Amino acid sequence: MGVRTAGSGTVNTVLGPVPAEHLGVVAAHETLLSVLPGAQYAFDIALERSAVFSAIAAKLHAFKAAGGGTVVDAGGMFAGRDVPLLEALSRATGVHIVASAGQMEEGMLGGYFLTPQTNPPTPWPAEKFAELYGNEVALGMVVPRVERRRSAGLIATAVTASGATPTDESQLRGSARAAAATGVPLTFRAGSDPVAELGIALDDGLAADRIAVSNAGAEAKAVADQGAFVVMTDAADVVTLAESGHADRVLLTTGGAALAFGYDEGEVTETSYAALTDALPADLAEQVLVKNPAALLAVATRKDA
Repeated sequence: MGVRTAGSGTVNTVLGPVPAEHLGVVAAHETLLSVLPGAQYAFDIALERSAVFSAIAAKLHAFKAAGGGTVVDAGGMFAGRDVPLLEALSRATGVHIVASAGQMEEGMLGGYFLTPQTNPPTPWPAEKFAELYGNEVALGMVVPRVERRRSAGLIATAVTASGATPTDESQLRGSARAAAATGVPLTFRAGSDPVAELGIALDDGLAADRIAVSNAGAEAKAVADQGAFVVMTDAADVVTLAESGHADRVLLTTGGAALAFGYDEGEVTETSYAALTDALPADLAEQVLVKNPAALLAVATRKDA
């Protein structure tokens, strides 16, 4: 049996593997197109493909012009991910795009994933989540009713804000197993207890340095103390965590979406990425925006323990 260790390696992008050292400045935990599941069928929402492409491409061009290199789309599988669109955006703008497998917390799951699979009823089992998400890396991301295309570059999930439900825990365990088996990292949005939730992922065999936790709040340092990456949206918070000795365990992101549909006002912030390139002092920016994302995103390779 071997263990997985992260190295310089390659990163799975929507246009194929890219050397980690070629990613440049990385917006490490974003959503390019966020669509509330089901909103695409609403009578008052028009997802006109060319308009969507143009709006997102403009933000990617601005990011590229400001020195940006890569955007990580951590929205998961069913909340607006459109692999052919992401491919086209990457080709047109020259920005690397890393797409994600996985899904968000229980309240965002479709009914299929909430249907009890056993008698007596139990949550969707971790091994089924692991298989579903692992195949998106090993076999390629699903384009509904068409094919699989390219490998997901990470697995993204979330925990219910008020606390982990049994389904959240099952999904988090399955996501961790899939990440450990395929070598891609896991990122998750924490719920009410970031350290305990990180412990769930660690319990399922995934190394701490293959995990990024967002929404850690006051527990950010405790998460970094465990060896995991912490995703932050405030540059001042990044500086504070770096000064505590964790410059190598922090990522900076806008935390918004380039384009969003179907959400109530204030639920999702539409954002651009260009400002990230000069948000931090120069001596810290290289570590946080370039080196840390490259270390996290590089597909871990297996070698003997």
